[in-house]
Amino acid sequence: MSSRDLILGRVRRALADVTPDDTPYEQTVSRSYLSRHGERSVARTVDLLAENLADYRALVHRADAPGLPSVLEGLLSAHGARTVLVPPGLPSNWLSLSGVEQVPNRADDTPRDLDRVDSVVTGCTVAIAETGTIVLDGGPDQGRRRITLVPDHHICVVRVPGQVVSSVPEALRRLDPTRPLTWISGPSATSDIELDRVEGVHGPRTLEVVLVSEE
Repeated sequence: MSSRDLILGRVRRALADVTPDDTPYEQTVSRSYLSRHGERSVARTVDLLAENLADYRALVHRADAPGLPSVLEGLLSAHGARTVLVPPGLPSNWLSLSGVEQVPNRADDTPRDLDRVDSVVTGCTVAIAETGTIVLDGGPDQGRRRITLVPDHHICVVRVPGQVVSSVPEALRRLDPTRPLTWISGPSATSDIELDRVEGVHGPRTLEVVLVSEE
């Protein structure tokens, strides 16, 4: 008898006196619990998002739609970026690339190719105020997951208020679990046993988030 057969046999014996339950999965667990903590205005929700992003050491900026291109251009210039990678579905009116070379987004790029890119600019799918988390799902304005993990500088644009939610349960209702979801809470960082923090280990060393008002 294999170890697998032995374990499954123990499971069957443990379940021998359990009454079968054909209740559909979605009805098994009550979902009547609260999906957010308290009520907040839209402005307060966005402020909470900005506070928690900053707490995770992301650099947070605000802009209106007409001013977004100049803000992005200023961030790239301040970072000293000479090359920037842009997903194919990023709105064309977001960027004014004067003095910065736009790198083609090629499917056959190697990690070494992407490591040579100075910056990447993307949109997002949803941003969670209570956790300071941004979620990407590989949509047209976000591109493949690796373009936001290899380059050292990531600028992410969040549309306000349309893409901002209060809590994780609210975010989950907007997400497709079959998509390649990337959950980002601040720049990539890790700590050793002595709690020495090192950033940029398995993702961007610098994360900048631009909250752009849609109103």
